[in-house]
Amino acid sequence: MADEQDKTIEALKIAVKMEIDGKEFYLKSSQQSSNELGRRLLKSLAVEEDYHRNKFEQIYNSIRVKKSWPIIDFQPDNGQKLRTIFATATEAMGPDIKPAGSELEAVQKAMDMENKSRDFYIEQVKNTTVEEQKTFFEMVAGEEREHHIILMDYYDFLKDPSGWYVRKEHPSLDGG
Repeated sequence: MADEQDKTIEALKIAVKMEIDGKEFYLKSSQQSSNELGRRLLKSLAVEEDYHRNKFEQIYNSIRVKKSWPIIDFQPDNGQKLRTIFATATEAMGPDIKPAGSELEAVQKAMDMENKSRDFYIEQVKNTTVEEQKTFFEMVAGEEREHHIILMDYYDFLKDPSGWYVRKEHPSLDGG
């Protein structure tokens, strides 16, 4: 059991570092974004990363002191806040956005980061026998997946805003 606890503590340290790095990346990228949607979306992702970091630190401290996995109040919203920001901003911006190439690169890097985080958390699910721990890591992995999906949608929007609107609006060419 001590060996599994040591592995958990090490995983939590890595998770905290990943979330801190993610937050810093999102804040820097939000400041460099050329549009309001990018700034708002990336700042919101920074807040999400900080929320995750806080939860990991709570767990880490509890394990160090109590030697057991704590009960954590973690209520993921499945990306609803981010989707609302995205929907509101794209509606306001319209299809005439011209992103800088660096913004597209930043979003690609962000998608990669989210995938790596998700994969890491899924691996933690496989490495534990503690049900609460499995459940928690599954929920965080799900949040990272949602972040990736939203970033992918943003990337598609930046690459081809007009085409993105056509795909999202599902126009009908039935002539009727």
